[in-house]
Amino acid sequence: MANDKSELKIKAIENGTVIDHITANKTLHILKILGLPDNETQNITVAMNVSSKELGRKDILKIENRELDHKELNQVALIAPKATINIIRDYKPVKKNKIVLPNKITSIIKCTNPKCITNYENEPITPIFNVVTENPPVVRCHYCEKLIETEDIYKQFE
Repeated sequence: MANDKSELKIKAIENGTVIDHITANKTLHILKILGLPDNETQNITVAMNVSSKELGRKDILKIENRELDHKELNQVALIAPKATINIIRDYKPVKKNKIVLPNKITSIIKCTNPKCITNYENEPITPIFNVVTENPPVVRCHYCEKLIETEDIYKQFE
């Protein structure tokens, strides 16, 4: 196989989560959402802007020894609506799912309307958004009905 030019560029993980088909150059947003890197999670592998037959360009994120919960997956869906989630155990995928954006998003982003009740310090109200479109993600504030476009969603994670 010395002439075989294809090789595994990203090391396999024994246990954990692989997020594939992330919108190109959005992995750093996902790391921020998930609070990574942190002191407990080790071996996080990031591949950015790699070739993809399906997307043209994509990112890949591998998090060793951590399986993302439902709330975390909902957060990832806001940034990477075409992503797939692979749960790995003993170097084998045991579960593979396409990510699904829920109908309602809670406390992941803030309303961009400065007059929205969720932006007043004296009002401890959790922001809630109804999903208008999944891909690209567009949401509407539950309280003031302000439409939050994809670009404004992404800006909140920069």
